[in-house]
Amino acid sequence: MPTTVFRYLLLSLAIVGGSSYAASGHEQDQLRLVQQQLDIIERLATRAEAANPSESIERYRFDYPRLIQDIQRMRQGVQSYLSPSRAQPRDPTELVGDYRLDTPPAEPLP
Repeated sequence: MPTTVFRYLLLSLAIVGGSSYAASGHEQDQLRLVQQQLDIIERLATRAEAANPSESIERYRFDYPRLIQDIQRMRQGVQSYLSPSRAQPRDPTELVGDYRLDTPPAEPLP
């Protein structure tokens, strides 16, 4: 079953790669097809995960949750390309990065 999922995934990526210099309308159509294929791949992966018991005694198992996360990430990337959000002004304030608070001792030391 995982090989079927990967075949659909590779087909989707081939469509995106093959149409990188396509006209805007054609490219949008192709990317919408990619989104539909990603939906199908996600459903197949979910079914394959449900069909395989998690208590398997096999040494190696396929990481279906990671695959599903990657599919969702690809879907979000395609969606953000098709309908980009308006650029927001950048916040010039730098992040501190140190979030540890030192708490004073409960009783003063002698």
